[in-house]
Amino acid sequence: MKKPTIRIGYGYDVHQLKEGYDLWLGGIKIDHEKGAVGHSDADVIIHVICDAILGAANMRDIGYHFPDTDPKYKGIDSKKLLDEVMTLIRNKHYEVGNIDVTLCAQRPKVNPFIPKMVAVLSEVMDVAEEDISIKATTTEKLGFVGTEQGIAAHAVALIYRVEKTKGGG
Repeated sequence: MKKPTIRIGYGYDVHQLKEGYDLWLGGIKIDHEKGAVGHSDADVIIHVICDAILGAANMRDIGYHFPDTDPKYKGIDSKKLLDEVMTLIRNKHYEVGNIDVTLCAQRPKVNPFIPKMVAVLSEVMDVAEEDISIKATTTEKLGFVGTEQGIAAHAVALIYRVEKTKGGG
């Protein structure tokens, strides 16, 4: 029996929020009094997208490919990590069908920034904007997100295998 050519993956990530750090979300810098703490730029949206795509391709996770113990990733722009993830899956003959992200943050309100995030991610991934969905929610002031100690995100990714064509492809 032939394996299915469509696969789904899920990603979840959390970062602590602290004053004195930049807040990068979906590949753009957002002005806020707190930023996300991490080894890279701590872009929680890009990190969950990477994990969802890698998971769908059965290629482990972002920490496996870009360990926080490696100094070359210190402060790295997460868009570079996402670009590399796209290369990894394309080398296995996969393409992204769609991405769906839910950002959990009490503040800042990110809805005004979502179109720009989608545009940036579309360019990095070489995927149509209509295939990237980003939503935002609060936790009604409950938990570490509600008390603004951290930020979290969830994502699912659908990928599909691109069939090789005769004569190379």
